[in-house]
Amino acid sequence: MTPWSRPVLSRPEWATALGVFALIGILVPLLHVMLPEGHALRPSTYAVTLVGKILCFATVAVAMDLIWGFAGILSLGHGLFFALGGYAWGMYLMRQIGRDGSYGAELPDFMVFLDWKQLPWYWQGSDQWWWAMLMVLLVPGLLALVFGWFAFRSRIKGVYLSIVTQALTYAAMLLFFRNETGFGGNNGFTDFKRIFGVSITSPGTRAALLAASALCLLLAFLLCRYLVRSKFGRVLEAIRDAEARVMFLGYDPLPYKLSAWVISALLCAIAGALYVPQVGIINPGEMSPANSIEIAVWVAVGGRGTLIGPIVGAFLVNLSKSWFTQAFPQLWLFFLGLLFVIVTLALPRGVVGLVMSWRERRRGAGGQT
Repeated sequence: MTPWSRPVLSRPEWATALGVFALIGILVPLLHVMLPEGHALRPSTYAVTLVGKILCFATVAVAMDLIWGFAGILSLGHGLFFALGGYAWGMYLMRQIGRDGSYGAELPDFMVFLDWKQLPWYWQGSDQWWWAMLMVLLVPGLLALVFGWFAFRSRIKGVYLSIVTQALTYAAMLLFFRNETGFGGNNGFTDFKRIFGVSITSPGTRAALLAASALCLLLAFLLCRYLVRSKFGRVLEAIRDAEARVMFLGYDPLPYKLSAWVISALLCAIAGALYVPQVGIINPGEMSPANSIEIAVWVAVGGRGTLIGPIVGAFLVNLSKSWFTQAFPQLWLFFLGLLFVIVTLALPRGVVGLVMSWRERRRGAGGQT
């Protein structure tokens, strides 16, 4: 039984959590836009970008928790869906450069540099924002649907499924590294100028992207919370704990696992689309297996099967990463591995699970007195 069988947060704690969310999603963007540069209370451009990026990562962590924490499906390839969403939106951003870029051509700069004469067929329509948004959902969603159908229908599960997802991500990364695929090769897409016709580096745009990332995280959390508290979520938990018994009772696990898998992939893709304009780059490195493993670490550190825990884990790990990679850049991966081992051995329920256990012991002690 997962921690969602009882409230993870009390009402005062929910009020505190909503207050923190409002501070991040509303107050930070407003201060960044309204206060002049150099003001003591004005968040820096770096801070706004960092917070927006972590909000996108937190959305991915919630998506991972939906399939891992509640369906028992450990994916080590969710970075692929995140990157595909980023590439789909990055194509639109690159077309905005091409119209008035340094080469003065309709083609993206890197295509002109490589002496391409015309756009590939799969770039058609990418200069329209609504088409790009459609592709953000359609491409990762179809890939997740096809892969999930074959994988779950073949009853691949456990470590075997994890390995297959990692292999899929690695194969896609190698494909996107090739210049002839038309996605910028190892450099990917960068040097974005405009989004929806406005400067992508203006304070207003950065603030709007941060607010959109916060709203995306909130909606993703509420959607997953609704799903796991419904009959759909109870069946997912049953499949995770005893799939054979669920089949014996007359339920087909395939549609439940496949639905959760596709929803999770779509949330990752949307987060990737919001991530790219904030960091200003997308390249095949986002598909590396290490990035997908990191997503699992965020969920494990925060608390698998809690939904709120992955958000906490994403912030804790990425804030630590931001500091560690500056202070001790060569030691970050060792720290990350050590953190995962410690959490697995000492905190199997993560940080949120530790807080819940402490709260239960406190209540028990209060009841005895």
